[in-house]
Amino acid sequence: MEILILLSRVPYPLEKGDKLRAFHQIRCLSQHHTIHLCCLNDTDLHPDALNILGKFCKTIQVVNLSKVSIGINIFRALFTGNPLQVGYFYSRKAHIAIEKTIKELNPDHIYCQLIRTAEYVRNISTKKTLDYQDVFSKGIDRRKEFAPFWMKPFLNFEYKRLLNYEKKVFSLFDNKTIISKPDQEFIHHPDRGQIIIIPNGVDSLFFQQKETVKTTDLLFTGNMSYAPNILSAIFLIKEILPKIILKRPGIKLKIAGVNPDTKLMELASANIEIAGWVEDIRDSYNSAKIFIAPMQIGTGLQNKLLEAMSMNLPCITSKLANNSLGAKPGIEVLIGNSADEYADHVLNLLEDCNFAKKLASNGNQFVHSTYNWEVSTGILEKTILNT
Repeated sequence: MEILILLSRVPYPLEKGDKLRAFHQIRCLSQHHTIHLCCLNDTDLHPDALNILGKFCKTIQVVNLSKVSIGINIFRALFTGNPLQVGYFYSRKAHIAIEKTIKELNPDHIYCQLIRTAEYVRNISTKKTLDYQDVFSKGIDRRKEFAPFWMKPFLNFEYKRLLNYEKKVFSLFDNKTIISKPDQEFIHHPDRGQIIIIPNGVDSLFFQQKETVKTTDLLFTGNMSYAPNILSAIFLIKEILPKIILKRPGIKLKIAGVNPDTKLMELASANIEIAGWVEDIRDSYNSAKIFIAPMQIGTGLQNKLLEAMSMNLPCITSKLANNSLGAKPGIEVLIGNSADEYADHVLNLLEDCNFAKKLASNGNQFVHSTYNWEVSTGILEKTILNT
């Protein structure tokens, strides 16, 4: 089958969740199908991107979005009723280029990732699938609670538009997919039960533990310009860590991830390393004793937890994050409901090595048996073939 995959970003490097999901789905689908990749792009292209993606794709089209056109498109979105982030990724020039590509390739199926790409195929009659992946409206709704007062009107404006748009595009696609059951339930459409759940996987061959010196007590990773990660890191640094320091003054916390926000950079100290981009994130996992992800907002499945568990680290996270993950609390993962609980979990793991090893082993077995890219992409493949 000839499949055209339409993305809002070039899926390399893999520093963001949507890129990671798209990359592995492309890799797996390419084993049995011909893949044509079309990506919007608003940044500098990684020098290795085309070569690496070319291993799996017959053709690759990168449609660049200039900063000027993005500004104009956001302004236009104010009057179309579309969410601003849909406007951000929509360009009339890009639309013409993508329609031309679809006409020339005449693919058997079009697979669109995220609602950001839906406008480009609205009037295309080819069979098509939309991967909601995350529920953007719910993510914005959760951000409102923690946002400064001056941002709340803007977030509420975007929330209402996203809510309507997620419902509106539902009928435009033959198939709809999403990352988890909780996310499926957040889509405000009467037929949301038809949305097929396709979880992420973890590359267990890549994310393997290697014995090394543990130089970090606590580790948190992620795209550190992403609001949910920024909020979680600040909560970890300002609320949880001081409680741990009272009993362990020498505790070392590492925050690793691309583009750390200036608010985080200012919090670096003798106890806190803000590492920024790490060439090989496995080095950070290997050097840590405990992985902690006190997520307070956000949607979807936390890839950072899958990776940490695959690297055999004992993990602590929130009930919110575990709703999508589905690990057994107290057995495969520890759940914190307050700063005090998070601090107690950390101290307990540092003091009880046997419990830490058992928790890590259970989490490792859980993630390897539950999250597999080949299995999850097989669900996507079957969905596309049965359309």
